Amino acid sequence: MKIPIYILSGFLGAGKTTLLRNILLQEKKQDRKVAVLMNELGEISIDSDAVDGETPLKELLNGCVCCTIQGQLEAQLQELIHLHNLDAIYIETTGVAHPIEVVDACMSPILVERINVESVISLIDAKRWKDRKTLSPQLQSLLIEQVKHADVLLLNKVDELTDEVQGQLAFEIQQINPYGKLLFTTFASVNLLDLQGIQRKPREDHEKLHVDLQLRLKTLVYKFTKPVDHELFEDWLRSMPDSVYRIKGYIRFTHSDSLYLFQYSYGMPLYMKELMNIPTNLVFIGEHLPVAEMRQQLAELESASQTQ
Repeated sequence: MKIPIYILSGFLGAGKTTLLRNILLQEKKQDRKVAVLMNELGEISIDSDAVDGETPLKELLNGCVCCTIQGQLEAQLQELIHLHNLDAIYIETTGVAHPIEVVDACMSPILVERINVESVISLIDAKRWKDRKTLSPQLQSLLIEQVKHADVLLLNKVDELTDEVQGQLAFEIQQINPYGKLLFTTFASVNLLDLQGIQRKPREDHEKLHVDLQLRLKTLVYKFTKPVDHELFEDWLRSMPDSVYRIKGYIRFTHSDSLYLFQYSYGMPLYMKELMNIPTNLVFIGEHLPVAEMRQQLAELESASQTQ
């Protein structure tokens, strides 16, 4: 019997890691053995703490499985299948992955007898979708492609919108993908049964959107050596270029002994106290990032924080 693979797709900050966490809790309650493969554009992993130590986990860093590191995906899948007796595998893609190219990457001749792509699940940030015309044409195309080629569509964060706007967005999405199963969610909360037993939608031609060539996306990893002043950090966030779409990582502030998990998308910062001792690194993802300038600004912020 082939192992079903579920591909979790969706733009930066849509809530894929939260969705994965919700799924894993339900899988654990059913006593099923599942594995996770997480892909990060940056050179370090931030979201792996969403996966408990009992769940087999493979991480693919510093590239996208749909283009630059396809070969590594095949090797990691093969190892997971060989080492574990699995009921399912979940692949959390980068926020800029094209779902069809991830499907193609899974279709290795070595693995074709062992795995089956059960469904592509695309998470859509409702507000981001509503305001997508503010993005570059290339990223607008990516959002549409992530919708067009999904088997299950989760319109997430709908609690932030009126019923009228929710209906309008649902109509737009179903015009692009009339085959996909559309569900409204908040905090990426979905019943596992709604993701299983899906009839795959007919395959269509897709637009090629390479991370480096077409999307022009860059990543920056900044490694803090000291705590920073919270107010100075917030001031810097407000002056940050609009082309920074996602920040995630860990940070310490001078006003507290606590470590904070920091998430940022769509202009909204989120801080959560973290009990584990994790290196204070932040990963930035965006278009045409002024990497050298941002690195210098962060170093100056770190230095200025010591004199506050």
